[in-house]
Amino acid sequence: MSFRGAARPVQLGLAGIAFMGVLVGASATPAGSQEREKLQVTAVSSRPSTVSGDDALIRVEVPASILADTVRVEADGRDVTSSFRPSGDHALMGVVKELAKGANTLTARAQGADAGQLALKNHPITGPIFSGPHEQPFVCDTAEFKTVTGVSLGQPIDQDCSVQTRVDYVYRTTAGKFVPLPDESARPADLATATTSAGKKVPYIVRVETGTINRGIYETAVLHEPSEGTPDPLQRGPGWNGRLVYGFGGGCNGGWYVQGRNTVGIMNDAYLSKGYGVASSSLNVFGNNCNDVLAAETMSMVKEHFVETYGEPAFTIGNGCSGGSYQTHQIADNYPGLLDGILSGCSFPDVGFGTIQTLSDAQLLNHYFKDVAPDAFTKEQQRAVSGFGKWESIGSLARASGRIDPTVYCPGQLPAAQRYNPVTNPDGARCDVYSHAVNIYGEVPETGKARRPLDNTGIQYGLEALNKGSIDIGQFIDLNRRIGGLDDDAKPAAERTVADLKAVRLAYRTGRMLNGGGGLADVPIIDYRDYTDDAAAGDMHMRFHSFSTRARLDKANGTHANQVMLTRSSGHGFTLAGMVADMDQWLTGIKGDSGTDAPIDKIVRNRPQGLTDACWTRGIGAKKIVEPQVEGIDNTECNTLYPVWTSPRMVAGADVANDIVKCRKRPVTLTDYQVPVTDAQFEDLKSVFRTGVCDWSVPGAGQQGITGTWQSFDPA
Repeated sequence: MSFRGAARPVQLGLAGIAFMGVLVGASATPAGSQEREKLQVTAVSSRPSTVSGDDALIRVEVPASILADTVRVEADGRDVTSSFRPSGDHALMGVVKELAKGANTLTARAQGADAGQLALKNHPITGPIFSGPHEQPFVCDTAEFKTVTGVSLGQPIDQDCSVQTRVDYVYRTTAGKFVPLPDESARPADLATATTSAGKKVPYIVRVETGTINRGIYETAVLHEPSEGTPDPLQRGPGWNGRLVYGFGGGCNGGWYVQGRNTVGIMNDAYLSKGYGVASSSLNVFGNNCNDVLAAETMSMVKEHFVETYGEPAFTIGNGCSGGSYQTHQIADNYPGLLDGILSGCSFPDVGFGTIQTLSDAQLLNHYFKDVAPDAFTKEQQRAVSGFGKWESIGSLARASGRIDPTVYCPGQLPAAQRYNPVTNPDGARCDVYSHAVNIYGEVPETGKARRPLDNTGIQYGLEALNKGSIDIGQFIDLNRRIGGLDDDAKPAAERTVADLKAVRLAYRTGRMLNGGGGLADVPIIDYRDYTDDAAAGDMHMRFHSFSTRARLDKANGTHANQVMLTRSSGHGFTLAGMVADMDQWLTGIKGDSGTDAPIDKIVRNRPQGLTDACWTRGIGAKKIVEPQVEGIDNTECNTLYPVWTSPRMVAGADVANDIVKCRKRPVTLTDYQVPVTDAQFEDLKSVFRTGVCDWSVPGAGQQGITGTWQSFDPA
């Protein structure tokens, strides 16, 4: 899609936030004069305010009464008309190069029409654009990165970890392997043939481009023969079907201060064999970077470069599992226009809350059960308090909570002398999600540490387990008296964790807590999951997280009709190729829908007939069960096969949306408890919860909607 105009930037005054805006339009018609037709200038490769790398693909729409070859285009007075060629009816397109850093003005003129103007803001290819100042330190990994041909990218050429862009050709053999093309002027005897989704049969030769953008290493791949020369963004090659799949990778255990040694991988037969363009960056793999704003910025810049190289995609599909699902959700919601449809696997709603709140609660429970009261609860009682399907998940999730500890997941590439240590190096780099997002949250003036939107005050851990008779009132009181919280370094502390209210408000206002009512409201979603709630060793990829996203869509939009949920076991059931085909059909239908209805109506109307909520039976020969996916255990066929277990906060009374950071409080009342409580025990409870217990029936402290999309965290 083209990136068209938006409002003038609005300064919010919170941690450097501003809406990313543009100035688009034509010269005004003088008062009293006859209305004249106008030229319209629009940016195709990116939003006008987020141009990078000194070039941009531009469209000039020409009135029917004007001859296209009479149009002249200037960039700040420099004639760039030769960059443009006719494109369709009454339009010119071209890549304008050598843009100045900062502000640029494009002007299109023709005799008999009002001039059209477009203001661009050009940023360095090394970034940043809207993520805020670059994180330091930053470790270059180009020498360790291997291209698709197995060659190292070599040492960086500057402090931003840049390398010279390279192009390699790879082909698919008839035996089903990707191997380097030995001779660009000849076709190997074992060269396979690809049949694109458009029905074109082409040699299965892939052009792979590798380079650096925004300090990350990117890769793009498209079916393209060397004999066709350099790709032309105004003339699509026969191998590309006009669609782009952008890949996002998982992780968040070490995703700090490094460039990364891998992308999610672009040599994907399910995509390439059908003619899809494929792209990814090392900073879109959350094992390398766990900042969703930086991920969005990187994806924006890489997609811009892809468009300037190959042309404008009809639509872009995002696909990612786990840490990749964070990105598909948050980029679609907070930076609309980058992704038109998403495949969100083993999903969570967002990086900072959908996961972190459950992990931090698991850490506290694990500490209490192991170190504070090791013999007070049986394993089954511990599991009931956690809400998880497996007792082992308590320890598994507790270990994964290292992402909020500044000392646990520091990457091996980062020298020890640069890492934070509370005793020996208190000024070192802190490896935790809050420090990683300091451009958004800001710092606590007294400590210099990033503000934290993390809170467990007022939570009645184990409330449902108590009321079901799984634990007794004495256990409940002791658990809540001694569970404590996490200090600034995420170490167990006697007092409960108190969130920084500025950080809480920012989390909601900026979309760090996924809202679902931004761009995501208008994006088709396929939420797919391999069920792991019953994994023997425990697993954090729990099914309730899919329902958290669904609940937030319902809260924000009154519907989740744009989300389809699929669940299977051990890889038996749906396939990636099938989901991509379904999403393609869905988006093609929406794009061709000329109706004037709201986007959600078009989404509903054009959803492929066989694409519905469903699960598959377990094992080989899995059978599809079509039924609405809902929360619960043993209440539907799918929930008998794949129970939707809960979380510690849900056991304490929170709903599945998991969207309250800091709950509002009310006094302790006897009606909370469906078991006998003596006067002395009630006095104990009032002492434990002296500031009150969570009132989950009202919005949390600071809870509010997002204040706009395309927000910038550049202090300037």
